[in-house]
Amino acid sequence: MTGSNLPDSTARAVTAFHDHALAQAGWPHTASDDLVATLRLPAGLRDQIVANHQFNSLLWAEEDLARRRDVADAEIAANKRAIDRYNQARNDAIERIDEHLIAILEAARGAQPFAGRLNSETAGSMCDRLSIVSLKIRAMREQTARTDATPEHRAQCELRLARLLEQRSDLARCLDELLADTVAGRACFRIYRQFKMYNDPTMNPYLYRKA
Repeated sequence: MTGSNLPDSTARAVTAFHDHALAQAGWPHTASDDLVATLRLPAGLRDQIVANHQFNSLLWAEEDLARRRDVADAEIAANKRAIDRYNQARNDAIERIDEHLIAILEAARGAQPFAGRLNSETAGSMCDRLSIVSLKIRAMREQTARTDATPEHRAQCELRLARLLEQRSDLARCLDELLADTVAGRACFRIYRQFKMYNDPTMNPYLYRKA
């Protein structure tokens, strides 16, 4: 991207990494140095995008497990607690993505303050959404290949897959446009802290009242 050390299409780099990671054995429990190196972005930003995708992938698996009806309630409770942990970590990574991107974009603008329209969604949140839709695309693609499903089911999933791919393409374009507009002074975004109160023992009334 002109004026910054980001590529011309940050979104293309991010979505390619998302798909590549999901195809790797051991993901999301491990992320090899070789895998991380495929995401050609500044190191701090790269590491947080990897972490966000990793926690989204772990969260996805736990959400599936939490819907089981053939296991003890204790196992579902463990899934729910894992969901809380991964969701907190995912949101922490979003904030750090925004911190790194704003630092990169501020450096590209030099002494000029951010200007232009204020985008209601941060670039980090858009990276997070790209991660989630990549997970949906993988899952929907698996449905289109099921030999134990009806032709009607597979056909419906083909249509849904096409829509998901369209959604990702649109979102990727919006992310690149936001980054380019921020460098050019046409737009800006701010870091919005998530303040997940239910995970904070000083904020969740069921936790602090008991304490």
